[in-house]
Amino acid sequence: MSLMAFGISGTSYAETLSDAIAMAYANNPTLARARALQRGQDESYVQARSQLGPNVGFGFDKTYHDHDQSFAAGNQRSTQGLSFSASQNLFATGGLSSQIDAAKSGVLAGQQDLRSIEQQVLLNVIDIYTSVRRDQEALQISQDNYNILKQQLDQTTAQFEAGQLTRTDVAQSQARLSASAAGLAQAQARLDSDRATYVAIVGQAPTALEPVPEIPGLPATFNAALDTAQTNNPDLQAASFAADAAASRVKAARSAFGPRVALSVSSAQSGLSGQLGSFEDEQQTTAGLRVTVPLFSAGLNGSRVREAMENETAAKLTVEETRRTVVSTVSQAWSNMIAARSAVVSNQEQVRAAAVAAEGVKTEQQVGLRTNIEVLNAEQEYRAAQLDLVNAQRNAYVAAAQLVSVTGNLTPTLFGASVELYDPNANFKKVRNKGWTPIEPVVQTVDGAAARFLPDGK
Repeated sequence: MSLMAFGISGTSYAETLSDAIAMAYANNPTLARARALQRGQDESYVQARSQLGPNVGFGFDKTYHDHDQSFAAGNQRSTQGLSFSASQNLFATGGLSSQIDAAKSGVLAGQQDLRSIEQQVLLNVIDIYTSVRRDQEALQISQDNYNILKQQLDQTTAQFEAGQLTRTDVAQSQARLSASAAGLAQAQARLDSDRATYVAIVGQAPTALEPVPEIPGLPATFNAALDTAQTNNPDLQAASFAADAAASRVKAARSAFGPRVALSVSSAQSGLSGQLGSFEDEQQTTAGLRVTVPLFSAGLNGSRVREAMENETAAKLTVEETRRTVVSTVSQAWSNMIAARSAVVSNQEQVRAAAVAAEGVKTEQQVGLRTNIEVLNAEQEYRAAQLDLVNAQRNAYVAAAQLVSVTGNLTPTLFGASVELYDPNANFKKVRNKGWTPIEPVVQTVDGAAARFLPDGK
């Protein structure tokens, strides 16, 4: 399949795992989408914080009066007006500060979710990189097997024509060659399929991929892996921050039962069209301090508190559920890695022994001690052992990468990828103080003092 069929027209291709990781980290659309969503999540903090500052507005209106007798003498049928208003929240029984705390915890949870997506993309790169290399080796093994069986068929046919073997021997060789041809086609199809997946994840077609490097940072023991995962796993940290956000929302809901204090100022001027600013204009300026205390909400405020409390309970349970999932994943990854490594050692010995056996059976056939079918079987066992070894090596590497991922340590720099790391906190620092006004710290201090006395759950 051509590269143009994949929509790839570049001329440089990743040949090492670090190259593939660097390209995926910089260009993978899943990662780019997650980063954009996180930048949008950062704005939720700005929106919550904006309630601490003033709200200022300006208005202009013009009204036309049809058949209005009051303007008949002056032949004026329209009026116009200007208005200015400003309001400032001063106190909300902790509601303002609680909403800001919830937004900040949501941002932190989103940053950990982004870490999780980054690790999953990197794990996908490792998975597909090793899959393509396995498929390339498997295709070569299948091709070698086909070539050997073709030679075996030619020899069997020649021996049959010389009267040394039977038609059955020829049919056995033909059957094995046909099966090998089918296996070769399947190996090519698997390689083509994984190449397409490689393009989707990495962003360019694979060529001659180099062997994978050793994975650094592997935990020495299962307990070390478990301890690291429970403190550094991004999914677990995201769940913890989400629980903090839910607790802050309970406080925000409870604040609805307390008083709210706000300052407002407004000024309006109205008069005949074209004459604003004259002494005949009507002008009005008001300033006031508004204190509101809820008395009855038909169950609305109480319902919102109960809803927030149940959401907090669910968030806390999610933390525990995620923790158990992390423990289970560490156990599975560790077991898979140990089993795969043992399989590699066993398969290496199997390949060695099968190669010796296949060569021995061929030699023994030449002196009449072995039959044609025994040679075919020995050759098939040797190729099967080679394929098992290739699979075991790939599985061992992926299992080790999964273990590093669940501990939260799978990063591009782990493999020496030359890439600029994306820092989600940089954008948050950039936007978090947008629209800031000097009065905000005062309001947050006063409102935050009340928030400390609000319970955050059952």
